[in-house]
Amino acid sequence: MKDIKTALMNGEIIEDYPDDFPFPSCLILGKNIDDKPVHICVSDEGNGGRIITVYFPSTEKWQTDFKTRKDIKK
Repeated sequence: MKDIKTALMNGEIIEDYPDDFPFPSCLILGKNIDDKPVHICVSDEGNGGRIITVYFPSTEKWQTDFKTRKDIKK
């Protein structure tokens, strides 16, 4: 939980999903207590929000800044 709190406190919104159902959400890039990049998807429910998912982004799907998705075509 400390990792998530740290990442949220120093993070920035890198993607916004205003049309998500049932509530709008966003993807936040932050750093955990070990200074590793962490992605956190959070909902905006008006008076509060929820953490939907948390993961360490990989360079297979993300550029090295972990803010930009790679264009993966197969």
